[in-house]
Amino acid sequence: MNTVGATTGAGPMKRRLGVSDAVVIGLGSMIGAGIFAALGPAAGAAGSGLLIALALAAVVAYCNATSSARLAALYPQSGGTYVYGRERLGDFWGYLAGWAFVVGKTASCAAMALTVGAYLWPGQAHAVAVAAVVVLTAVNYAGVQKSVLLTRFIVAVVLVVLAAVVVTALTSAGADAARLDIGSDVTVGGVLQAAGLLFFAFAGYARIATLGEEVRDPARTIPRAIPIALGITLAVYALVAVAVLTVLGPAGLAEATAPLSDAARAAGAGWLVPVVRVGGAVAALGSLLALILGVSRTTLAMGRDRHLPHTLSAVHPRFGVPHRAELAVGTVVALLAATTDVRGAIGFSSFGVLAYYAIANACAWTLTPREGRPSRLVPVTGLAGCAVLAFALPLSTIVSGTAVLVLGAAVYGLRRARTRSSRP
Repeated sequence: MNTVGATTGAGPMKRRLGVSDAVVIGLGSMIGAGIFAALGPAAGAAGSGLLIALALAAVVAYCNATSSARLAALYPQSGGTYVYGRERLGDFWGYLAGWAFVVGKTASCAAMALTVGAYLWPGQAHAVAVAAVVVLTAVNYAGVQKSVLLTRFIVAVVLVVLAAVVVTALTSAGADAARLDIGSDVTVGGVLQAAGLLFFAFAGYARIATLGEEVRDPARTIPRAIPIALGITLAVYALVAVAVLTVLGPAGLAEATAPLSDAARAAGAGWLVPVVRVGGAVAALGSLLALILGVSRTTLAMGRDRHLPHTLSAVHPRFGVPHRAELAVGTVVALLAATTDVRGAIGFSSFGVLAYYAIANACAWTLTPREGRPSRLVPVTGLAGCAVLAFALPLSTIVSGTAVLVLGAAVYGLRRARTRSSRP
């Protein structure tokens, strides 16, 4: 196992996080803006098969989470699948996983920042987005424990808002359980595409693995934290999906631009709509905070191996965080949030994250029983599920996602060729 980069040069990270901290970070990543926005497009694809799509996305997420947890326990370093791919499959596959994660999630950071702006002040969405990035980058810079404290608050607020929506919808006069029935509109392709879109909302457990170098007793903590966070998230998502479907139905949900707000109106609770708007903004802040954490840690790991500038691998002597990587990520995200509309990047993020986890499952397949290998069925199902869901996404997403991966491979090839030519 290659541990040199984790222990020399820039210095190791400080292990501060316990099981509850890791679970909170996972929840903050998953129970974020995705549930406020993803249900509508998913319902448009799956129709009355939305709950089937949610279950399918959860199965793939479980396999990915299990594979990631076993690998993270064995390689408790910053970087997640970038490290696992490098150690188990070779330098190229680790690099490709890191490339997909950093590029896709950097765009997602900007999308989440713009979501904050759209909820809080639609007329000044770009300015609010930049301010949000600056503030959260500063929080992350001050140390991962500060990030955990803020994430605890964010998770609590979002869970209260979601609970209010669920209770209000299910107890309203407009609720009708018959709207949960599966009709003739369901197609295999539609369910798979919806599962691919919903997978975006489950992908946050990767943040626990990418923080592996900051977790206490990682061999015990990470395998416990990931399934706990995933299980809580699935339960919350299932309740929210059922509640919204009972008042809007599949067709109404598919047409909704703000599904939870529309569900509150349909349930006769107009007073809840502004609360949901605040909840959506807070949820987007939670996703943005966790995304910046995860991207900066993968940037740190790639900087250590010089796939990115080595200066990004520096760890702050006081705060124990990759401060240069965090500042670099924050700067790029702020520029994107100020100048572009990247909400369409969420589609690529799903494609990139599915590619990332496909590599994680391939890595888990290579584990031996002594190394904690899961049942062979887990990585096989996870790898196949990632491939199927990725290529069930809309064609434009597949094309753009594939193009970015090919570009990354080309950059890697050029860098290797230059390295060989410079050798005597």
